[in-house]
Amino acid sequence: DDRGMRMVRVIAKCAEHAKEPLLIRYPWLISRYPSRAPSNNGVSFVDGKEDIAVERQSTGNDRCVYWLKRFPTLFEPCKESSRYLKDLPPTAVIICFHNEAWSVLLRTVHSVLDRSPEHLIQEIILVDDFSDMPHLKRQLEDYMMNYPKVRIIRANKREGLIRARLLGAAAAKAPVLTYLDSHCECTEGWLEPLLDRIARDPTTVVCPVIDVIDDTTLEYHWRDSSGVNVGGFDWNLQFNWHAVPERERKRHKNPAEPVWSPTMAGGLFSIDRAFFERIGTYDSGFDIWGGENLELSFKTWMCGGTLEIVPCSHVGHIFRKRSPYKWRNGVNVLKRNSIRLSEVWLDEYAKYYYQRIGHDKGNYGDISERKTLRKKLGCKSFKWYLDNVYPELFIPGEAVASGCFVRTYSCAQIVALRRVVCETKAAGHGTTVRNLGEGGNTCLDSPARKADLHKPCGLYPCHRQGGNQIRQVTSGMCIDSSGKIEDLHQPVSMYPCHRQGGNQSTILGNINQDCLSQYWMLSKTGEIRRDESCLDYSGSDVILYPCHGSKGNQQWIYNPQTNHIRHGSSDKCLAITESKQQLVMEECSPNALRQRWSFENYDPSKL
Repeated sequence: DDRGMRMVRVIAKCAEHAKEPLLIRYPWLISRYPSRAPSNNGVSFVDGKEDIAVERQSTGNDRCVYWLKRFPTLFEPCKESSRYLKDLPPTAVIICFHNEAWSVLLRTVHSVLDRSPEHLIQEIILVDDFSDMPHLKRQLEDYMMNYPKVRIIRANKREGLIRARLLGAAAAKAPVLTYLDSHCECTEGWLEPLLDRIARDPTTVVCPVIDVIDDTTLEYHWRDSSGVNVGGFDWNLQFNWHAVPERERKRHKNPAEPVWSPTMAGGLFSIDRAFFERIGTYDSGFDIWGGENLELSFKTWMCGGTLEIVPCSHVGHIFRKRSPYKWRNGVNVLKRNSIRLSEVWLDEYAKYYYQRIGHDKGNYGDISERKTLRKKLGCKSFKWYLDNVYPELFIPGEAVASGCFVRTYSCAQIVALRRVVCETKAAGHGTTVRNLGEGGNTCLDSPARKADLHKPCGLYPCHRQGGNQIRQVTSGMCIDSSGKIEDLHQPVSMYPCHRQGGNQSTILGNINQDCLSQYWMLSKTGEIRRDESCLDYSGSDVILYPCHGSKGNQQWIYNPQTNHIRHGSSDKCLAITESKQQLVMEECSPNALRQRWSFENYDPSKL
């Protein structure tokens, strides 16, 4: 059929650049095109049980890989022809790249051409953000001459992803813009569900389900309907994924229906061009990349639109270990972008981000034009957004006890699960949870980075700067856990701080980045949390675990009279061992000093 012949032509074209014959494992292509196995153009179809085609031979500085994988069949509701409008608007697919691998870029482009209805692709615009690799110059132009719908535009200086996308939007003629990263693979049926939502309501911004392409093997990992997540963020203004909230699940009759998402990841989405222009496209004052996804998410919701994840649309994405972008020396681009975002869109809630950067705003440029745009559009407040779009987000100001990043001593270098204290100063208030035994110098301490989730929290000497510490009054030790995702589910332990600085050399403004992540809050519902990570006890070790909001293992009850922190479901009390090295749970005892804790900045009126 036509699709099979297109695949054969693509493989043949790919083979022109290969130094060795290509080995293609794909039985149904062999059966349909036996004359091509093997062929004189370097392509060999080899019979086998695998339903995957892989070519991995060298093409000089890259591998020529076009992945002809037979994807899982979409679940039935997505295949209903009556599900989508007949007259869908065509789109311009905008793909920005900088020094992208040859095969990866071709894989992205060909998956769009081969797996999209031809009449719905008006143009594919490749925006070269000042690449300097030879294969992205004349070689790319010669190759794409065979595909009339593909246009290449080139920046005459390094613009960064955000401004490169604006170049693509300015060049596009189609009524809908679809942005893809340059290391993607579109699946069959990916486009129609996105365009259908925009055709029904031009103020709807839509994102596909993002599947993972292994960055080593290039294998495509399909995410089924039960694995669909929605976007969120934390008060460091970092994007994160969450399960679809129960309130949103109840709104739908079947899993094929689009779900509302508070934020988008930002790399893959479709948007009506007129709506995009009306809400001000991207902030051109943003540099390189970072924060633009949250800005577009916030103003979509606040200025009259809707943001959705569409389960019937799947696009694979290679999550690279490093970025090809070169960052300007002496400028923290993400911080600067996030400050611009906060100043324009976060209203009174911007203070929670500023606490995390030590209120060091620096020079973030002129934002008067962006503020004028928001006023002109009559956009809703950020409080409205939090109340109506993202009520699941924990608000630090509602905590019974909360802290900001104040460091007069040091917080710590990671040695195995230990941390040493970093020498950095900042003004502000802090919250510690202090154990009252042996002089009250032991505190719960954890930077709570995603990589440390599931790993032990530790105990360190209290630095009296709030942030990450819960103090054990008698021991001079602090509970500490780094809070990274790879550390979730691991026991929380106690370690002494040696206060020698160590290897924490990454500086954000004038604040040490590791110190910025040290922050504890006690919620109204009894969670001891660091943004989206909560202290959790299931019967063995005390760990950090993603907050689930269901109390249970994450409910802690603080008694300011006895200074006990009692675990709700087990009725045991938080304590430290005699060696001061570990955090443990014990039967509550009024005379046990090791079970006595204090919160600084504790305000029971918020209960």
